[in-house]
Amino acid sequence: MAAGMMKKTFLAPLGKDNPVFVQILGICSTLAVTNKLENTMVMSLGVIFTLALSSLTLSMLRKWIPSRIRMMVETMIIATYVIIVDIVLKAYYPEMWKQLGPYVGLIITNCIVMGRIEAFALQNKPSLSLIDGLASGLGYAYVLLIIAFFRELLGTGTLWGIQILGSWWTSWAIMIMPPGGFFMLAIFMWIVREAIFKEGSHE
Repeated sequence: MAAGMMKKTFLAPLGKDNPVFVQILGICSTLAVTNKLENTMVMSLGVIFTLALSSLTLSMLRKWIPSRIRMMVETMIIATYVIIVDIVLKAYYPEMWKQLGPYVGLIITNCIVMGRIEAFALQNKPSLSLIDGLASGLGYAYVLLIIAFFRELLGTGTLWGIQILGSWWTSWAIMIMPPGGFFMLAIFMWIVREAIFKEGSHE
């Protein structure tokens, strides 16, 4: 029973309960960082780290947090993990830290983080909350990485800064602009939802 619950908790955010294309959370990130695959990977790792450990921590403390200051405690714990991410980036990857600018700090207000804590971590055991946080972070990450893959490739002809498409390719400038993020997200959501609905109709 416990193993089945853990499996269900892990798989749900990766598919039919994905935080991006099902719950429509964290949409701002499609504008902020998905114009470059490298930036998206770093941001995704930061969100996974923050979400998993924040969910674990708040689940462990949930019985001792007074309801009147619940949101303040959540924000403080999330901010602590985001600061760790920011310090590590600034110390070991200063160029990446400069490129991401304020977006790392905005993980604090990412609705995926707060949403999963409110909806899951405060009602479940630490082990399940850690799994949910990790899976939700991974579900968020792979959607953004797919979008970033196509945005960078079509927008600049490169992947991870390496030239992939030759001089014959005419870069699509819109792909590295904010509308490109929403455009790619809409296509991705349409394809995935069509696949889910078709699968459901055959069951």
